[in-house]
Order: sequence, then C-alpha cells, then structure tokens
Amino acid sequence: MFTIRFPNGEEHNFETAISLKEVLRNVNLKPERHAIAGRVNGVLVDSSCIINHDIVLEIVARDDADGLSVIRHSTAHLLAYAVKILFPDAKVAIGPVIENGFYYDFSYRRTFTLEDMAEIENKMRELVQKDEPIIRKAMPRQEAATYFQSIGETYKCKILESIPGNEQIMLCTVGNFTDLCCGPHVSSTGSLTIFKLMRLAGAYWRDDAKNEMLQRVYGTAWASEQQQRSYLAMLEESDRRDHRKLGQALDLFHFQEEAPGLAFWHPNGWTVWLEAEKYLRHRLANAGYLEIKTPQVLDKSFWERSGHWQNYREYMFATASEKREYAIKPMSCPGHIQVFNRSLRSYRDLPIRFSEFGACHRNEPSGALHGLMRVRGFVQDDAHIFCTEKQVFSEARNFNQLALSVYRDFGFDEVTVKLSLRPAKRAGSDEVWDLAENELRQALRSCEMDWEELPGEGAFYGPKVEYHIKDALGRSWQCGTLQLDFVLPERLGAEYMTENDLRAQPAMLHRAIFGSFERFIGIIVEHYGGALPVWLSPVHVIVMNITESQSAYAEQVVYELKNQDFRVKMDLRNEKISYKVREHSMQKIPYFLIVGDKEREAGTVSVRARGNMNLGVMSLNDFKMILNSAIVDKR
Repeated sequence: MFTIRFPNGEEHNFETAISLKEVLRNVNLKPERHAIAGRVNGVLVDSSCIINHDIVLEIVARDDADGLSVIRHSTAHLLAYAVKILFPDAKVAIGPVIENGFYYDFSYRRTFTLEDMAEIENKMRELVQKDEPIIRKAMPRQEAATYFQSIGETYKCKILESIPGNEQIMLCTVGNFTDLCCGPHVSSTGSLTIFKLMRLAGAYWRDDAKNEMLQRVYGTAWASEQQQRSYLAMLEESDRRDHRKLGQALDLFHFQEEAPGLAFWHPNGWTVWLEAEKYLRHRLANAGYLEIKTPQVLDKSFWERSGHWQNYREYMFATASEKREYAIKPMSCPGHIQVFNRSLRSYRDLPIRFSEFGACHRNEPSGALHGLMRVRGFVQDDAHIFCTEKQVFSEARNFNQLALSVYRDFGFDEVTVKLSLRPAKRAGSDEVWDLAENELRQALRSCEMDWEELPGEGAFYGPKVEYHIKDALGRSWQCGTLQLDFVLPERLGAEYMTENDLRAQPAMLHRAIFGSFERFIGIIVEHYGGALPVWLSPVHVIVMNITESQSAYAEQVVYELKNQDFRVKMDLRNEKISYKVREHSMQKIPYFLIVGDKEREAGTVSVRARGNMNLGVMSLNDFKMILNSAIVDKR
C-alpha cells in the first residue's frame, strides 16, 4: 500500500502499483497549479516513476518551488532541442536551472544574434504545440559514451567522464534530441507553455577562464502568465533602478577600463559612503568594538601559515619586491590575529572585539565583475571577536541582534538567515566542527530566528551564518556574515591565559554587517531607486530663487542651513523656477526651498518635498526642525 498526499493536505491510500504519470493525469487541481511531479522522501520524481512501495507520495504542483524547478529544467532541454534543429552543428554543453529561470551553453562556429534568439524561441513554441513526450531511461555507461561520440557531442562525453563510476547513467529524449540528464522532467513538451528567452552571454566551459568560451542562452519559465508578467515587470523596474545607471545620473561613482573592478567615487557618492561609515562606526563603538588598521601587503609565508595561500590563492593578487613574494590582502582576519598576539591576554580581557574598515582586493574573473555588486577592490566592515568558548554563545547572539538593528535603520525589515555547514575541503577535526555548528545554532535559536541550513557551504575554517536582506523589489541580497573559527587562531598562534594560568586558544568570530561598502551602497541605491533617505542623501536641500532680487536672501538661507551642518546646494540661475524644480527633481534631492518676494519679506521659505509634495510656507526654523527630525529618525 502507498499514500498520496495532495497540496491541500488531503491523503488517499492505494493498494496496487501505479505509474506517477497516471496519478498526475487524474489529480484535479486548478489549471495554474496543475500536478506536474511527485516527491518521495524529499526527492523529486517525475512521471516515469512507478509507485509500488510502502511510501508517501507528495503531489507537486507546477507553481510550487519544486514544480517550477521541474518546468525550468525541462524548458532548458526544450531550448537545446530547438537549437539542434536550427543549428545542427552546434554542440550542447550544460543547461541547469537557476534562480527565476535556466540557461544552456553551446559551442557554435559563429556568435548567436538577437535574431537567432527570436528564431530559437519561435521554434521552441512550435515544439510545445507538437506536445512531444519527454522520455527518461537508463543506459550502460559505455553505450552512452559510444552514442555521444558517434554524434560528435564532445561536451557530453566530458560530462560523462566526470560522473562517478557507481552512479547510474540516465538519458533524456525529446523528439530526436537526446541529452545526458537524470531529471526530473515534465511528461511532454505541451506542459511548457510559459517561457521567454532573455539574453545571450559568453561563458567559459566549466566556468574556468582556462577553458574555451561558449555561448550562453538565458531564459525564464513560470507556472502562469501572471507570474511571468510580474517577473518581467520587476525586471523593467530593476533596470530603471540599476545602480550603474543611477550612479551616473546622480554623479555618485564611475568605472573605467584602466581599473577593472575598481570604483572611482565622486563627491556625491563619497558623501553617501562617509555617512554610512560614520553611522556604523558609532554603532560598533557603542557595542564595544575597538577600531584598528592593518597592512595591505603581507609576505607570502604569512598567508601560507594562515592557509589562505593553499585554499584561496586563485583569488589573491601577488607582487614581489627585493626577491620577496607578497600578497595583497583579500581579507583582514590574519592581520587582526597579529594585533591580538602582540601581548599575552588574560581571560579577564576577553572578549576583545577588533573592527576595521579594511580595504581588500580579490582577483575576481573579469566576466564576473558587475558594477559595485562584484568588484576587485572593496572595503569590508570587518571585525573579529576573540573570546572564550563559553562566551561564543552570547557574542553570536549579540551580533545577531546588532546586525538586524542596522538593517532596519537602512530600511531592510525582511531578513532571512542561512547557516552554512562544513565543506568537504576544510581544516579542523569533526569534533571542532560539531562544536562550532552547534554554538551558532544555539545563538540563532535564542534570538527566536528561523534559518535554513546549507550543507557543504561553510568556509574552510568554520561554519558561517549568512544574513540575506530583501529589497523593495523582493530581491534577496546576501550581506552580513558571522563565522565561528577554532582553526585560524591555532594556525597563527593566538593564545590567552586561563583562570588556571594555562595557555589556551581563543575562539574567533569573523563578522561583517554590510559585507562590503561598495556592494551595500549599490544595494541601497537600487532599493530606494536613487531616492535615498534624507540622512544618506548627498544633498539634503536645494535653495532656489524666483528672480534675481531674492538672491541675497537665498544666500542667507543657505548660510544658516550650512551653519547647522545640513548639506545644501543653491541655484540662483536666471531660469524659470519650474525649470529648476524639474531639473533638480532628477537628482532626487529630498527638499526644495523656494524663495520669492513674499518669502523674503516675511523671512519664510516655501517648502517642497521629493515626489512633488507641497509642504507649504513656513519659517526657516520650522523647516530646520522637519529636516533635523528626518535625519535623526533616519526617515
């Protein structure tokens, strides 16, 4: 006997074996939900599965996360099928599901064009109308190798060679196109009605710059037309909020070819940076952090002792001088240990919290660079807490509370937490990893936090808590981290004296809230669409006159505002006031003060707020109170 559990929670028992295909055909769900796959013991299975065990089969609807994954996975095969029909000489490589869609990599003798992409999408829609079955079957390894060699699919042969010998080889066939894949898939192409090809890009085989360049076709697929329309609308809004465009429009920063992955900050952008830094420096000082500064360049042997040279070398910039090899620091943690080691600490001194706005450099692949979101040079709000094992719980809990409070002040109220666990390539014993992972779990539990665990995603020296903030468009960004490390202090000889006058190694918490200033500011710019909160805005207020006769009064208003440290600009040009307002509105300045003859004579100002909100005429002192309140309250 087996049990089928439906999305609404209902369960039905069956006595005889049945194919999942037959089950799905008879499940009565709303069209937009439509039963598309099953799940057994948490593992997705498709319609080719025969149900004959004493199990619980969960029905997966097409709009579930797993259902969307099946749709997107199958649509990737549909894409490759269409490409092989239109471009028979193209070689297919890899086509995985990604967030909100899928892609497939191809090798072809010429570069695909946008016209090609439109033709491929039309061919995919033709294949959907044919409603061809998608068939999955096992094949002996050697037979599969012979097959792919015979049709010249060299990348499939390479993938086949990388599959462990004890794994079964599965093939997926739709029409006359056969791919190497274990599924799961939809039962036929007729289920794949809602998709769109999005863009073309270059990509190295296996994402390794040493390998050949392939062509990547990106697409998206959804359970309903409404979902896809919402997603495409979000992309349009995301494009309008793109921090690279806004960075240029608002004169915040720029990039240029001579310094790939390194930002040039303009006065407006640097003002935003300094405000964020001033805010965070204040919060850290109040939380008991001591700010330090460590060198940018350290001898290669130092990084060998820390383990970074062995585990992180490909991302490190190296240099040499006077026959010595050096590396530019990719992170600040080893340097912080050197400061800790300069004197023998007592258990009474702990915890010690060192913070640094540390400039780091990482040799990211050029193809991965993306404005402020992915750079080669960046500043981390880096800090390290040295404490006893008994203090780990309270320090982790306190950091968690601090991080959530900081995100709220920047306007991010929705934060999700993930706990990355031990990777295959790691330092330290299993006992140490057990201890570290459990300490972080307990700290999160004490804050009544929900979290998702990510096996194998931790750093080589310890598990990691990740903080993901959700922006105004619903996009999730991973920013803060908290990593518990018992390994690096041992490698670099960090010690303290216990209450029994014995030497012991401290636990070390690596932690950041922004992650990197560059990326966090990019996220903020997109979150607010450039209309930054008053306290972060490069300019708080602009003062404009209507005619030249009010120039002297406008200058007096500017003087009084600047005298109280408000950031003020002035526009006394001989232009219509409507033109000035329209022009400065593009700069997303929070407040406009307009002075005419009436305001000059009464000693008042006419106030408009961003978004064409007329706040009326008021005294300058009343406006100062409004402005100061907006800054202090971080509105």
